[in-house]
Amino acid sequence: MNTKERVEKDDVVIRFAGDSGDGMQLTGTLFSETSALFGNDVATFPDFPAEIRAPQGTVGGVSGFQVHFSKNAIHTPGDFSDVLIAMNPAALKANERWIKQGATIITDIDSYTEKNLKKAGYKTLDPFTEDHLGNYNIIKAPITSMTKEALKDSGLDNKSIVRSKNMFALGIVFNLYTRDLDHAINFFKTKFAKKPELIEANTIVLKAGYNYAENIQAIPSFRVNPAKIESGTYRNINGNQATAWGLIAAAEKAGLDLFCGSYPITPATDILMHLSKRKDLGVKTFQAEDEIAGICTSIGASFAGRLAVTTTSGPGLALKTEAAGLAVITELPLVIVDVQRGGPSTGLPTKTEQADLMQALYARNGESPMPVIAASTPGNCFNYAFNAAKIALEHMTPVILLTDNFLANGTSPMKVHKMAEFPEIKVPFAKPNTDYQPYKRINKETLIREWAPAGTPGLEHRIGGLEKMAVTGTVSYVPENHQVMTDERAKKVEQVVIDVPDLEVEGNINSDTLVIGWGSTYGHLIDAVKELNNDGYKLALAHFTYINPLPKNTKDILSNYKKIIVCEINSGQFVNYLRMNHPEFKYNQYNKVQGLPFTIPELKEQFVKLIEE
Repeated sequence: MNTKERVEKDDVVIRFAGDSGDGMQLTGTLFSETSALFGNDVATFPDFPAEIRAPQGTVGGVSGFQVHFSKNAIHTPGDFSDVLIAMNPAALKANERWIKQGATIITDIDSYTEKNLKKAGYKTLDPFTEDHLGNYNIIKAPITSMTKEALKDSGLDNKSIVRSKNMFALGIVFNLYTRDLDHAINFFKTKFAKKPELIEANTIVLKAGYNYAENIQAIPSFRVNPAKIESGTYRNINGNQATAWGLIAAAEKAGLDLFCGSYPITPATDILMHLSKRKDLGVKTFQAEDEIAGICTSIGASFAGRLAVTTTSGPGLALKTEAAGLAVITELPLVIVDVQRGGPSTGLPTKTEQADLMQALYARNGESPMPVIAASTPGNCFNYAFNAAKIALEHMTPVILLTDNFLANGTSPMKVHKMAEFPEIKVPFAKPNTDYQPYKRINKETLIREWAPAGTPGLEHRIGGLEKMAVTGTVSYVPENHQVMTDERAKKVEQVVIDVPDLEVEGNINSDTLVIGWGSTYGHLIDAVKELNNDGYKLALAHFTYINPLPKNTKDILSNYKKIIVCEINSGQFVNYLRMNHPEFKYNQYNKVQGLPFTIPELKEQFVKLIEE
């Protein structure tokens, strides 16, 4: 029991930082899961170095994990930290710009050797004075030496002992926020089930860190009460796992096996990994030799009557372009998941950017329209993966689902629904022994064709990359026929709008100013709008998740506002798309291309400038 006086807090942001081998991702995950079990609303975001093995002790090798937990509903992992856990000088250097004035800094003072200070870029032996950190509550904890002391009789080698120091840091933070140790200890028992010596060692160090914090008066004690949220079963989930599960759910509702052909690429690889674990649910995965092979195997699986998926990031989407055109001309259902990252080329593989919108919309040869959908939170990646698959199957078209690194690796609670709560997916399979024509339009409104899986007796037909004759599907070079087929493919995608929900407006819908965003910017935008409305300003937010086609009420919504500001983590791709589709409106824009998400303070500053012009 913590005997210190506890200070009640509504919400807290903690950032764990250290070398990539210091276990900060695990430490942050255990703390966030413990907070979620306690009942807090939780959002997290990991920050990985781009290099697999960056030089130890350098700023470039720092790995971080940020967790925001609250007694209220939250939408972001936070901008600036109330607490920074810095395992070495480089972690302090890399993260000092992201801590609040007066924050608590807990650092492993054992790591502050002259060599490590120099590698981190410090010029003196006193980094706290050098970086003007006098206004912070700095706890110089001997984490490494106390870990060694706690495990001196464990029989473990020195390397294994030092690797346990992240659990000492976790114990300190558990004490800081009066968290129970049980979840972490149960994790040790599961992870190290065959190595009881590691279960005991990590448990000892965790408790040692907890007791150290209990006895150091300079370390305060806080409490963040459970959040009041809608009752139900929740899962703290990241966007990649949610995407994988949404695709599996769609396959089940459609009565199909799921096939994923992909090539590993940061930050999309985990989708393939999560899918590969679910053979019990009929999922088949194929790790191809390259991006082109990945999408081509998926197109083949679609021709064979499977729900076909391929996953990638921006560079891989570029490589999949030609085959994506094949999916368009054959009119086969396919979900292409693009987990965006900073570009161009290799760019910023571990950083976030809404970099691929124009590529998703237009980067194919010829007239090759596809529906494009963008998820907006880690949890709703499940819903939009499901919806992307539903559109692909019911409209017989490839669909691009955009997420990004911010969603893929960030976590948020997702309410777990029963499969009966999800809509049916009606697959337009052709019936054997009928007068089957491959490109006969069976619905005059949606222009969809029937799906005849390869090998179905009586439904034999050819597919390929050459233009098809309307109805019969034979190869055609007739100019007028190419016009017909081009128009029908385009109109078919336009008619997806019948399944696109109307655009909704949040905030003060009667204001003169409308903020527009799409995809992963939702959390920061809605919080900035709400805070400014609470401050007496008037703003509304329209957030797009359906990009092509746009919701049918888009023009009506835009016409209600005198000032429109479009915010994106790119140089202006969506705002230019809006200018193309709705040139009758004037658009302001705010863009950021730093490999980082927006912060709420910078958004509020921009919105106030626009309002006061």
